[in-house]
Amino acid sequence: MEWKGRRQSDNVEDQRGASMGGSPLGRGGFRIPVGGGGRRGGGLGIGGIIVILIICWITGINPLSLLSGELGMDGSGFEQQQTTGNRTPANDDTTAFVRTVLAETEDTWNGIFQANGQQYKEPVLVLFSGQVNSACGFASSATGPFYCPGDHKLYLDTNFFKELEQRFDAAGDFAEAYVIAHEVGHHVQNLLGILPKFNQARQRMSEADANRMSVRVELQADCFAGVWGKFTQQKGILETGDLDEALNAAQQIGDDTLQKRSQGYVVPESFNHGTSAQRARWFKRGFDTGDMKSCDTFSGNV
Repeated sequence: MEWKGRRQSDNVEDQRGASMGGSPLGRGGFRIPVGGGGRRGGGLGIGGIIVILIICWITGINPLSLLSGELGMDGSGFEQQQTTGNRTPANDDTTAFVRTVLAETEDTWNGIFQANGQQYKEPVLVLFSGQVNSACGFASSATGPFYCPGDHKLYLDTNFFKELEQRFDAAGDFAEAYVIAHEVGHHVQNLLGILPKFNQARQRMSEADANRMSVRVELQADCFAGVWGKFTQQKGILETGDLDEALNAAQQIGDDTLQKRSQGYVVPESFNHGTSAQRARWFKRGFDTGDMKSCDTFSGNV
């Protein structure tokens, strides 16, 4: 991907090195999965509550402020705690790459929205290291990249790119760009009203039904990422092998592949992002058509 020398977005906050507190990432956030078994959006057990009470006793923090965040989180309006750190992005290659890819997504979605008589509200991408607090709650690097509809921001620990290459065998700059474009896809869903409807509906769903609907949401974000990829290709900045890098990344972070890697077997009813084949197929559909209307993952089979 020939990204150097292109426009870089100013919609980037650098919170690496910031100190913060908060509550664990809630069900309002939409993330790239990084493996691991536990329940999606599961609550605290007795042991977790005891740990919080001990921490609060030591620090003097009101335990209700933490427990209410864990038990009542919906991604719609957490008050962010004050952070410290440099909000001006650093001037290194990785940061420049992120800012360039974000700028490319801005150009694409501004054009698509304008063509449909709408206005695209550009998201902010927050760079963090280790941990971060968002309107969806507290998250660590183990959460992986995620989008929070509550504050219209994308969150990325750039160390994930190393993990993508070393842990998931998905190297390449266009694989990394796919990760960003997928989270931007969630932002597009948020602007179109898809995420608010899903967040409201899943409160009334069983866990199995919510997982099935989540798969459709995630696959549409993959398809939207593919639409962006098509417009990027039309600019002539993709290189030989770039598409294969993105497709490989989509396959490596499919639910079935992640579960096989982490536990040796798959539990289809727990899938919430889609299989490797589904993720690659929907990204390719968006890439082949360049039309967001082809990204209707909510009708028929996926």
